[in-house]
Amino acid sequence: MTAARNVDARASQSGLAVVAPGDRPGRLLREANDVRRRRRRDAPPSWHHRSVTVTQRPATLHLPGGPLDYTLRRSPRSRGLRVVIHPDRGVVVTIPSPGRRGWADPERRVRAFLVEREPWLRRHLDRHARDRAALAARGGLRDGAEVRFRGDLHRLRLEGAGPATRRSSVERVGGTVQDEIVVRRAVLDRRSTAAILEGWLKPRARAEIERAVLVHAAALEVAPRAISVRDQRTRWGSASRQGRLAFSWRLVLAPPEALETVVIHELAHLRIFGHGPRFWALVASRRPDHLAWRRWLREHSLELHAALDES
Repeated sequence: MTAARNVDARASQSGLAVVAPGDRPGRLLREANDVRRRRRRDAPPSWHHRSVTVTQRPATLHLPGGPLDYTLRRSPRSRGLRVVIHPDRGVVVTIPSPGRRGWADPERRVRAFLVEREPWLRRHLDRHARDRAALAARGGLRDGAEVRFRGDLHRLRLEGAGPATRRSSVERVGGTVQDEIVVRRAVLDRRSTAAILEGWLKPRARAEIERAVLVHAAALEVAPRAISVRDQRTRWGSASRQGRLAFSWRLVLAPPEALETVVIHELAHLRIFGHGPRFWALVASRRPDHLAWRRWLREHSLELHAALDES
Protein backbone atom coordinates (compact mmCIF):
# COMPACT_ATOMS: atom_id res chain seq x y z
CA MET A 1 0.00 0.00 0.00
CA THR A 2 2.76 2.43 0.95
CA ALA A 3 4.77 1.67 -2.15
CA ALA A 4 1.70 2.10 -4.31
CA ARG A 5 0.93 5.47 -2.77
CA ASN A 6 4.56 6.56 -3.27
CA VAL A 7 4.22 5.64 -6.91
CA ASP A 8 0.99 7.61 -7.07
CA ALA A 9 2.70 10.62 -5.49
CA ARG A 10 5.55 10.52 -8.00
CA ALA A 11 3.11 9.97 -10.82
CA SER A 12 0.98 12.91 -9.74
CA GLN A 13 4.06 15.13 -9.58
CA SER A 14 5.02 14.10 -13.10
CA GLY A 15 1.50 14.71 -14.40
CA LEU A 16 0.73 11.01 -15.05
CA ALA A 17 -2.10 8.96 -13.50
CA VAL A 18 -1.13 5.57 -12.08
CA VAL A 19 -3.97 3.52 -10.63
CA ALA A 20 -3.20 1.39 -7.58
CA PRO A 21 -5.53 -1.34 -6.28
CA GLY A 22 -8.46 0.16 -4.42
CA ASP A 23 -8.00 3.69 -5.83
CA ARG A 24 -10.52 5.43 -8.04
CA PRO A 25 -9.19 6.31 -11.51
CA GLY A 26 -11.32 9.46 -11.68
CA ARG A 27 -9.80 10.92 -8.54
CA LEU A 28 -6.24 10.26 -9.72
CA LEU A 29 -6.91 11.83 -13.09
CA ARG A 30 -8.31 14.92 -11.43
CA GLU A 31 -5.25 15.15 -9.18
CA ALA A 32 -2.92 14.83 -12.15
CA ASN A 33 -4.80 17.51 -14.05
CA ASP A 34 -4.63 19.80 -11.01
CA VAL A 35 -0.85 19.30 -10.90
CA ARG A 36 -0.53 20.20 -14.57
CA ARG A 37 -2.65 23.33 -14.12
CA ARG A 38 -0.60 24.47 -11.13
CA ARG A 39 2.61 23.86 -13.03
CA ARG A 40 1.46 25.94 -15.99
CA ARG A 41 0.23 28.67 -13.66
CA ASP A 42 3.44 28.86 -11.60
CA ALA A 43 5.93 28.42 -14.44
CA PRO A 44 7.81 31.58 -15.50
CA PRO A 45 7.35 32.82 -19.07
CA SER A 46 9.15 30.67 -21.60
CA TRP A 47 11.61 33.43 -22.48
CA HIS A 48 13.08 33.16 -18.98
CA HIS A 49 14.54 29.81 -20.01
CA ARG A 50 16.22 31.06 -23.16
CA SER A 51 19.89 31.74 -22.72
CA VAL A 52 21.15 34.36 -25.13
CA THR A 53 24.90 34.14 -25.64
CA VAL A 54 26.45 37.10 -27.39
CA THR A 55 30.10 36.84 -28.41
CA GLN A 56 32.35 39.56 -29.73
CA ARG A 57 35.95 39.96 -30.80
CA PRO A 58 38.11 42.71 -32.28
CA ALA A 59 38.86 42.51 -36.00
CA THR A 60 40.65 44.53 -38.67
CA LEU A 61 39.80 44.74 -42.34
CA HIS A 62 42.14 46.23 -44.95
CA LEU A 63 39.98 48.41 -47.18
CA PRO A 64 40.93 50.65 -50.12
CA GLY A 65 41.05 53.62 -47.75
CA GLY A 66 43.30 51.84 -45.24
CA PRO A 67 42.83 49.46 -42.30
CA LEU A 68 39.50 49.60 -40.48
CA ASP A 69 39.27 48.34 -36.90
CA TYR A 70 35.88 47.05 -35.81
CA THR A 71 34.19 44.74 -33.32
CA LEU A 72 32.56 41.61 -34.73
CA ARG A 73 29.56 40.74 -32.60
CA ARG A 74 27.50 37.54 -32.92
CA SER A 75 24.00 37.57 -31.49
CA PRO A 76 21.33 34.81 -31.60
CA ARG A 77 18.72 37.55 -31.93
CA SER A 78 20.27 38.98 -35.07
CA ARG A 79 18.69 38.01 -38.38
CA GLY A 80 21.09 39.80 -40.70
CA LEU A 81 24.12 42.05 -40.85
CA ARG A 82 23.99 45.37 -39.00
CA VAL A 83 26.66 48.06 -38.63
CA VAL A 84 26.63 50.88 -36.06
CA ILE A 85 29.20 53.39 -34.92
CA HIS A 86 29.22 53.11 -31.14
CA PRO A 87 30.19 56.20 -29.09
CA ASP A 88 32.83 54.24 -27.17
CA ARG A 89 33.72 51.19 -29.28
CA GLY A 90 33.70 52.63 -32.78
CA VAL A 91 32.47 50.41 -35.61
CA VAL A 92 30.45 47.42 -34.39
CA VAL A 93 29.31 44.76 -36.87
CA THR A 94 26.54 42.48 -35.58
CA ILE A 95 25.77 39.22 -37.36
CA PRO A 96 23.67 36.13 -36.54
CA SER A 97 25.04 33.13 -34.64
CA PRO A 98 26.83 30.44 -36.68
CA GLY A 99 23.81 28.15 -36.34
CA ARG A 100 21.64 30.40 -38.49
CA ARG A 101 21.54 29.23 -42.06
CA GLY A 102 24.15 30.89 -44.25
CA TRP A 103 26.11 32.49 -41.40
CA ALA A 104 28.67 29.82 -40.50
CA ASP A 105 31.37 31.63 -42.53
CA PRO A 106 30.46 35.35 -42.60
CA GLU A 107 33.79 36.94 -43.55
CA ARG A 108 32.93 37.38 -47.23
CA ARG A 109 29.59 39.03 -46.46
CA VAL A 110 31.10 41.33 -43.84
CA ARG A 111 33.92 42.40 -46.15
CA ALA A 112 31.58 43.11 -49.08
CA PHE A 113 29.28 45.17 -46.86
CA LEU A 114 32.08 47.22 -45.30
CA VAL A 115 33.72 47.86 -48.67
CA GLU A 116 30.38 49.15 -49.97
CA ARG A 117 29.83 51.35 -46.91
CA GLU A 118 33.43 52.53 -46.48
CA PRO A 119 32.80 56.16 -47.53
CA TRP A 120 29.91 56.39 -45.06
CA LEU A 121 31.97 54.80 -42.29
CA ARG A 122 34.99 57.05 -42.89
CA ARG A 123 32.80 60.15 -42.96
CA HIS A 124 31.16 59.35 -39.64
CA LEU A 125 34.39 58.24 -37.97
CA ASP A 126 36.02 61.52 -39.03
CA ARG A 127 33.08 63.43 -37.60
CA HIS A 128 33.38 61.52 -34.32
CA ALA A 129 37.08 62.43 -34.17
CA ARG A 130 36.25 66.12 -34.70
CA ASP A 131 33.53 65.96 -32.07
CA ARG A 132 35.90 64.39 -29.56
CA ALA A 133 38.46 67.12 -30.22
CA ALA A 134 35.79 69.78 -29.71
CA LEU A 135 34.69 68.14 -26.45
CA ALA A 136 38.28 68.00 -25.21
CA ALA A 137 38.63 71.71 -26.00
CA ARG A 138 35.71 72.44 -23.64
CA GLY A 139 37.84 71.28 -20.73
CA GLY A 140 36.28 67.97 -19.69
CA LEU A 141 34.94 68.38 -16.16
CA ARG A 142 37.53 70.86 -14.95
CA ASP A 143 36.60 74.15 -13.32
CA GLY A 144 35.54 76.54 -16.07
CA ALA A 145 34.67 73.81 -18.56
CA GLU A 146 31.38 73.73 -20.45
CA VAL A 147 28.70 71.09 -19.93
CA ARG A 148 25.31 70.81 -21.57
CA PHE A 149 22.03 70.77 -19.62
CA ARG A 150 18.56 70.88 -21.24
CA GLY A 151 20.24 71.73 -24.52
CA ASP A 152 22.23 74.76 -23.34
CA LEU A 153 25.93 74.95 -22.57
CA HIS A 154 26.64 75.88 -18.95
CA ARG A 155 29.91 76.90 -17.36
CA LEU A 156 31.02 74.35 -14.76
CA ARG A 157 32.14 75.86 -11.46
CA LEU A 158 33.81 73.60 -8.89
CA GLU A 159 33.91 74.76 -5.28
CA GLY A 160 34.67 73.26 -1.92
CA ALA A 161 31.78 72.99 0.50
CA GLY A 162 32.04 74.25 4.05
CA PRO A 163 33.88 72.08 6.61
CA ALA A 164 30.61 71.18 8.36
CA THR A 165 28.91 70.09 5.10
CA ARG A 166 28.47 66.33 4.92
CA ARG A 167 27.08 65.98 1.38
CA SER A 168 28.17 67.48 -1.90
CA SER A 169 25.61 69.57 -3.74
CA VAL A 170 24.93 70.72 -7.29
CA GLU A 171 23.06 73.89 -8.23
CA ARG A 172 22.16 75.57 -11.50
CA VAL A 173 22.57 79.35 -11.26
CA GLY A 174 22.37 82.27 -13.66
CA GLY A 175 25.77 83.69 -14.51
CA THR A 176 26.59 87.21 -15.70
CA VAL A 177 27.65 85.95 -19.14
CA GLN A 178 26.59 82.29 -19.13
CA ASP A 179 24.43 80.10 -16.89
CA GLU A 180 26.46 77.94 -14.53
CA ILE A 181 26.29 74.55 -12.87
CA VAL A 182 27.99 74.82 -9.49
CA VAL A 183 29.35 71.68 -7.81
CA ARG A 184 30.18 72.13 -4.13
CA ARG A 185 32.17 69.11 -3.01
CA ALA A 186 32.06 67.95 0.61
CA VAL A 187 35.45 67.24 2.15
CA LEU A 188 34.71 63.57 2.81
CA ASP A 189 33.06 62.90 -0.56
CA ARG A 190 35.32 60.49 -2.47
CA ARG A 191 33.17 60.41 -5.59
CA SER A 192 34.38 61.81 -8.89
CA THR A 193 32.92 65.01 -10.27
CA ALA A 194 31.21 62.90 -12.94
CA ALA A 195 29.51 60.73 -10.30
CA ILE A 196 28.32 63.79 -8.36
CA LEU A 197 26.89 65.35 -11.51
CA GLU A 198 25.25 62.11 -12.59
CA GLY A 199 23.58 61.82 -9.20
CA TRP A 200 22.15 65.30 -9.70
CA LEU A 201 21.13 64.81 -13.35
CA LYS A 202 19.32 61.46 -13.07
CA PRO A 203 16.42 62.62 -10.84
CA ARG A 204 15.93 65.62 -13.12
CA ALA A 205 15.88 63.35 -16.15
CA ARG A 206 13.23 61.15 -14.53
CA ALA A 207 11.11 64.17 -13.62
CA GLU A 208 11.30 65.56 -17.18
CA ILE A 209 10.51 62.16 -18.73
CA GLU A 210 7.58 61.47 -16.41
CA ARG A 211 6.21 64.95 -17.08
CA ALA A 212 6.34 64.33 -20.85
CA VAL A 213 4.71 60.90 -20.43
CA LEU A 214 1.92 62.47 -18.38
CA VAL A 215 1.30 65.08 -21.08
CA HIS A 216 1.24 62.74 -24.09
CA ALA A 217 0.09 59.30 -22.87
CA ALA A 218 -3.55 60.29 -22.49
CA ALA A 219 -3.62 61.98 -25.90
CA LEU A 220 -2.18 58.83 -27.49
CA GLU A 221 -4.61 56.67 -25.48
CA VAL A 222 -1.89 54.53 -23.90
CA ALA A 223 -0.95 53.78 -20.31
CA PRO A 224 2.61 52.53 -19.71
CA ARG A 225 2.94 49.92 -16.98
CA ALA A 226 6.40 50.99 -15.85
CA ILE A 227 9.02 53.64 -16.65
CA SER A 228 12.72 53.13 -16.00
CA VAL A 229 15.57 55.60 -16.48
CA ARG A 230 18.95 54.05 -17.24
CA ASP A 231 22.25 54.75 -18.93
CA GLN A 232 21.41 53.12 -22.25
CA ARG A 233 24.36 53.39 -24.61
CA THR A 234 22.79 52.47 -27.94
CA ARG A 235 19.19 53.67 -27.61
CA TRP A 236 17.59 56.82 -26.29
CA GLY A 237 14.48 54.87 -25.41
CA SER A 238 12.74 51.52 -25.78
CA ALA A 239 9.26 50.05 -25.36
CA SER A 240 8.19 46.48 -24.66
CA ARG A 241 4.97 44.77 -25.66
CA GLN A 242 4.23 44.47 -21.94
CA GLY A 243 3.95 48.27 -21.75
CA ARG A 244 7.31 48.96 -20.09
CA LEU A 245 9.26 52.01 -21.20
CA ALA A 246 12.98 52.67 -20.68
CA PHE A 247 14.84 55.90 -21.35
CA SER A 248 18.40 57.19 -21.17
CA TRP A 249 18.96 59.71 -18.40
CA ARG A 250 21.26 61.59 -20.81
CA LEU A 251 18.16 62.94 -22.56
CA VAL A 252 18.09 65.64 -19.88
CA LEU A 253 21.27 67.03 -21.46
CA ALA A 254 19.41 67.55 -24.74
CA PRO A 255 16.83 70.26 -25.50
CA PRO A 256 13.40 69.52 -23.97
CA GLU A 257 11.98 69.14 -27.49
CA ALA A 258 14.39 66.28 -28.21
CA LEU A 259 13.50 64.53 -24.94
CA GLU A 260 9.81 64.95 -25.70
CA THR A 261 10.32 63.50 -29.19
CA VAL A 262 11.81 60.31 -27.72
CA VAL A 263 9.02 60.00 -25.16
CA ILE A 264 6.36 60.37 -27.85
CA HIS A 265 8.17 57.84 -30.05
CA GLU A 266 8.14 55.19 -27.32
CA LEU A 267 4.58 55.93 -26.25
CA ALA A 268 3.47 55.54 -29.87
CA HIS A 269 5.03 52.05 -29.85
CA LEU A 270 2.52 51.03 -27.19
CA ARG A 271 -0.09 51.41 -29.92
CA ILE A 272 1.88 50.48 -33.03
CA PHE A 273 4.99 48.31 -33.08
CA GLY A 274 7.16 48.82 -36.11
CA HIS A 275 7.99 51.99 -38.03
CA GLY A 276 5.42 52.08 -40.81
CA PRO A 277 3.52 55.12 -42.14
CA ARG A 278 0.81 54.80 -39.45
CA PHE A 279 3.43 54.90 -36.72
CA TRP A 280 5.15 58.03 -38.04
CA ALA A 281 1.82 59.73 -38.58
CA LEU A 282 0.99 59.06 -34.92
CA VAL A 283 4.32 60.54 -33.78
CA ALA A 284 3.83 63.58 -36.03
CA SER A 285 0.36 64.14 -34.57
CA ARG A 286 2.05 65.02 -31.27
CA ARG A 287 5.38 66.39 -32.53
CA PRO A 288 5.24 67.60 -36.15
CA ASP A 289 8.93 68.59 -36.06
CA HIS A 290 10.12 65.22 -34.72
CA LEU A 291 12.48 64.71 -37.69
CA ALA A 292 14.49 67.81 -36.73
CA TRP A 293 14.89 66.65 -33.14
CA ARG A 294 15.78 63.10 -34.15
CA ARG A 295 18.48 64.63 -36.35
CA TRP A 296 19.69 66.75 -33.43
CA LEU A 297 20.10 63.64 -31.30
CA ARG A 298 22.01 61.84 -34.05
CA GLU A 299 24.37 64.76 -34.53
CA HIS A 300 25.00 65.19 -30.80
CA SER A 301 25.02 61.52 -29.80
CA LEU A 302 28.75 61.36 -29.15
CA GLU A 303 28.69 64.60 -27.18
CA LEU A 304 25.88 63.48 -24.88
CA HIS A 305 27.45 60.08 -24.22
CA ALA A 306 30.84 61.67 -23.47
CA ALA A 307 29.41 64.60 -21.53
CA LEU A 308 30.70 63.41 -18.15
CA ASP A 309 34.13 62.23 -19.31
CA GLU A 310 36.67 63.64 -16.89
CA SER A 311 39.13 64.72 -19.58
